[in-house]
Amino acid sequence: MAKVTGLGGAFVRATDPKALYAWYEEHLGVSSPVGCFSFPRETQRASIAVAFFPKTSDYFPVSQPAMLNFQVDDLDGVLAKLKAAGVVVDPKTDDSDYGRFGWFADPEGNRVELWEPRE
Repeated sequence: MAKVTGLGGAFVRATDPKALYAWYEEHLGVSSPVGCFSFPRETQRASIAVAFFPKTSDYFPVSQPAMLNFQVDDLDGVLAKLKAAGVVVDPKTDDSDYGRFGWFADPEGNRVELWEPRE
């Protein structure tokens, strides 16, 4: 039977895509040589999740239609680097069965989640 085998990407509207790509490259180390971020399968540390939230959920701002979630290898290190650069970082982190989570706001005000999967 024909079926979906994985996530092909996430698409987010931006006021200034070039500036936003540059910001993500500077602060998160992801590059966009072909006009998008591409994460080779060898770098993935866990499964990729797609989740639907109720429109009224407060997990991320109701005014924001979607939230990016990036896998990281060192949550505390990435959050410290962002804070040192003056990025707005949520002081709260979450530790769950799925791993550790933290959040920040990018230059366009999008709440972004960072996920350090459990080994």
